[in-house]
Amino acid sequence: MSQKYTEEVFLKVVDELSDYDSFKDVYHQHVPGVSFPSNERLKEIVNLTRSILFPGYFGNSEVEMITIKYHIGCQLEKLSNLLYVQVLAGLCFDADNESIDMCKLKAKSQQIVNDFVCELPKLRELLITDVEAAYIGDPAAKSRAEIFLCYPAVRTISSYRIAHQLLVLGVPYIPRMISEMAHSETGIDIHPGAKIGSYFTIDHGTGVVVGETAILGNHVKLYQGVTLGAKSFQLDENGNPIKDLPRHPIIKDNVVVYANATILGRITIGEGAVIGGNVWVTHDVLDGGKVVQQKTAENKPI
Repeated sequence: MSQKYTEEVFLKVVDELSDYDSFKDVYHQHVPGVSFPSNERLKEIVNLTRSILFPGYFGNSEVEMITIKYHIGCQLEKLSNLLYVQVLAGLCFDADNESIDMCKLKAKSQQIVNDFVCELPKLRELLITDVEAAYIGDPAAKSRAEIFLCYPAVRTISSYRIAHQLLVLGVPYIPRMISEMAHSETGIDIHPGAKIGSYFTIDHGTGVVVGETAILGNHVKLYQGVTLGAKSFQLDENGNPIKDLPRHPIIKDNVVVYANATILGRITIGEGAVIGGNVWVTHDVLDGGKVVQQKTAENKPI
């Protein structure tokens, strides 16, 4: 192939890829002075938040009681600065570039950061219940330290609760980015829009999926492979799924869902119910109910 021919092909492809009609649906107009939300910075934000909420277990492991206030103060200042930049980037990305008001977006970003910081004490209290649920619920756990250091549920649930709080405060994109980082790290996929009560735990965890509109009560325990998903989607006049409709299960207090169970649709699993492994549930389950696989003639107990 001649050099001339190669250049002609190259220039032709450049022209085709540069044609506005070919990229208009996949192009984002950059806002001058504001970067795109960064996965690396968000990862740092999550780790900083964990180090503030659980000093000694995450971040600097040599924190002393005598310097704890200094440690938390320094980490909190760093967290606030990093979070402000990322929240602003998310708001700018979500805004109409033609009418963007940077002064308003900067003020909104600062208010969101302030509100998030104020929620950290409550966030710690809630996460402590999740750690306790993991410890009490697993006879293999020898200590709470083992829960912090070894259990993927702690990382995933802490990421979920951070992301959920940011979503509640009106931050676009970033909550989902945080949840997807946790998904990649642990194999557990919890949408930040889900509402989850206290004392929540996931045993083992790989393959767990919790959908956006799922509601989980207190003292809920899931095992690996559990799906709390949607049964079907309502479509608009153009055949596209209608967004934001409640379509995932409601799981009430004190429910246990065993491995690889699939619970679909806006159904209710009643308080104290037990959902056995490898079952498919698309109907309501009463309080205290049990759903298990039926035994066949070839599957009788010996």
